[in-house]
Amino acid sequence: MDRLAAMQTFICAVETGSFSAAAKRLGVGQPAVSKSIAALEENLGTRLLLRTTRGLTPTEAGQTYYDAARRAIDQADEADAAVRGAGSGFTGRLRVSAAVTFASMHVVPYLGPLLAQHPQLEIDVVLDDRSVDLVEEGIDVSLRMGDLDDSSMTARRIARGKRRIIATPAYLECYGTPSHPRDLEHHQSVVYSRGSGGNNWQMRRGDEVCNASPIGRLRVTAAEGVRAAVRANLGLVMASEWMFAPELASGEVVTVLDDWTLPPIDLWAVFPAGRMSSAKARVFVDYVAALLGGLPAPA
Repeated sequence: MDRLAAMQTFICAVETGSFSAAAKRLGVGQPAVSKSIAALEENLGTRLLLRTTRGLTPTEAGQTYYDAARRAIDQADEADAAVRGAGSGFTGRLRVSAAVTFASMHVVPYLGPLLAQHPQLEIDVVLDDRSVDLVEEGIDVSLRMGDLDDSSMTARRIARGKRRIIATPAYLECYGTPSHPRDLEHHQSVVYSRGSGGNNWQMRRGDEVCNASPIGRLRVTAAEGVRAAVRANLGLVMASEWMFAPELASGEVVTVLDDWTLPPIDLWAVFPAGRMSSAKARVFVDYVAALLGGLPAPA
C-alpha cells in the first residue's frame, strides 16, 4: 500500500465528508477511495471513519490520525516548496479562525494578492466570535483580540489597535458631547460584553487617570450587534478603531475625548498548543500584520 497516497485519500475523505466527493476531488473512482481507506484501516488495525446518514465522521482514532497526517502532508508540501524555490508558492489547505466583523472588514476582502501569489493554496476562514478549540476544529492559526485566556497558548502579537469613545453625531446632538470622562456617567453606553472590559473604562491624560462608568443598559455579545446599536443612536461605546473603521472614515460616527487615551487592544496570532506552526500559517500571519501596519515578524 502506498502510505502517502492512502494518507492523502483519507484526509480528502474527512475534509469533503464523503467518498464520492473525495473521489471527485482526487480524480479517481469512488471504489478506489473506499478500497484505499479500507486497506489503511486494516493496516492500522482500527476503524478510522464512521459512515452515518450525514456522511463520514472520523472516530477518535481517526481524528488523531487525521491531525497527524495533515501535519505530515503539510510539512512535505513545505519541503517541496523550499526545494523548488519560494516563487513556486505554498500548496494545500490553510484553516484560519477569526472574529466575524473584524475578519469581514480587515482580512477577507484583502486576501486576493495572497491567493494570487500562491495559486495552489486554499484558505478556509472560520468566522466565529467565540474562541474556538483549535485542535478540535482543525485550525492552523487563529486571529484573536484582547487578553489571551490561556497563557499556555503559542501566540504572537501582530498588531495593536487604539480604543476610542465612539458615538453618532445624532446621539451627541441629543445628549451632549462629554468634555471629561466624568461626564460619561450621565450617558448611555452600548457594552460589548465579550472581552472588552464591560462599562468600566479607565482613561488617562498625561499623569491624570480617571475611571468612567457610563450607564450600560444594553449589552451585546457580537461586534456587529454593537455596531448596529451605536449606528441606531442607542448610546456611545468604548471600542477599537478597527470595529468602526468605515463609519469613522465616512463621518457616520465620531470619537470624543480624544485628548484622553484608553488601554490599546492587541491582535494575536494563536497557534494550536504543542504543534509547530506551518510555514504557510506564518506567511499568512505576516501578510495580515502587513495589512494592519502591525508589528514585524520576530527574527
